[in-house]
Amino acid sequence: MNRPDWRCLSTTYPYQSRVFRIRQDRVDLGNGVQRDLSYVDSEGAVYVVPVTREGEVVLIEQYRHPVGRWVWEVPAGAMFDHTGSLAQLAERELLEEVGGVAVRMQGVGWFYDAAPISNSKCHVFLAHGVSFEQAPRRGATELIRRHVVGVDRALSMARDAAMVDGRSALALLRCERLLSR
Repeated sequence: MNRPDWRCLSTTYPYQSRVFRIRQDRVDLGNGVQRDLSYVDSEGAVYVVPVTREGEVVLIEQYRHPVGRWVWEVPAGAMFDHTGSLAQLAERELLEEVGGVAVRMQGVGWFYDAAPISNSKCHVFLAHGVSFEQAPRRGATELIRRHVVGVDRALSMARDAAMVDGRSALALLRCERLLSR
């Protein structure tokens, strides 16, 4: 399918924070009809699936205020305050959230966070040979519990109701063929 003949006429940002901003585009749909389209404009994020030297997966439980509960996830971090490579951000988040250091960081691919309402890209990394060499350096709002689980359990959690964070679940499933080796 060809891309539609839409044309952006103007852009405004009715709300901005340090992490993201709301973007509103006035768009000509190519047939004379104009619409305002709003979405979250974001730099994106990295999602890290850490595997220990023993072949187990490191998951976190993190308290998430918007949903008022603890949520199973993989370590992750937004790109809004990072100037290095994606792999360096993945290494930073692994260290900050679980105190982990990887022997090797492997890029697995990316996906859109929520294409109907955001342009955010989530980059997935598989961290090989993770060891816990330092204490985590979490931010004030990062309430995190670290768990080490078997590969089968981690993948099962990504498929069922145990892991309700869709981005973390998809990151794990994107790594499945590499975890099965």
